[in-house]
Amino acid sequence: MRKYHLLEQIKAAGVVAVIRGNSAEEAVMLSRNAVLGGIRVIEVTMTTPQALQAIETLVKEHQSSDPAAANYAVIGAGTVLDSETARACLLAGAEFIVSPALHKETVLLCNRYRVPVMPGAMTIKEMTEALELGVDVVKLFPGNLYNPSIIPTIQGPLPQVNLMPTGGVNLANLKDWLAAGAFAVGIGSDLTKEAVKQSNYALVIDKAQAYTEAFREAKRGLDLLK
Repeated sequence: MRKYHLLEQIKAAGVVAVIRGNSAEEAVMLSRNAVLGGIRVIEVTMTTPQALQAIETLVKEHQSSDPAAANYAVIGAGTVLDSETARACLLAGAEFIVSPALHKETVLLCNRYRVPVMPGAMTIKEMTEALELGVDVVKLFPGNLYNPSIIPTIQGPLPQVNLMPTGGVNLANLKDWLAAGAFAVGIGSDLTKEAVKQSNYALVIDKAQAYTEAFREAKRGLDLLK
């Protein structure tokens, strides 16, 4: 049940902050400010130096028995390339695993421990293979190679696939991705690049608030259409 509860939380949150820091400390600071801005799902990428340390810190700070708590967030690991790294992430406290590509052994390990895993895929063949392995959400990556109409196109033959576009999602097109049927969206450099460039991490708070509000507005619009 824990796995499906987490998937429900990710879907309800709608926005996954993909955090790539130049250090564990920077990743923690960027993540903290994303949570302060209202984002409730954080993905720390394994390209961050000492990423496991960052995950451990964030799990201690943001896990709570009450998802309604102000500082609550679901903490996961991204850019996971193999099952060995996935296991290390789980031991550090990661609650979900994201990969840039479909790697069978990583999916099997996550399924073994009942942890949500979101491998990247670009083709119908890859997505079908992901479904056969028991994947619940496929990361549509890189998302900037497509426009939102790709989701209903894919879900024509594969209506059962949940897609999370990542890469190229921004404030201008977030609404379109959700309207097209995205399970959630991954937000990367657009959330953090100015903060890192200016060494002003507080800028992440404002950007996170903008994404959170854009998601809420998009959801309200979709609910009115039902």
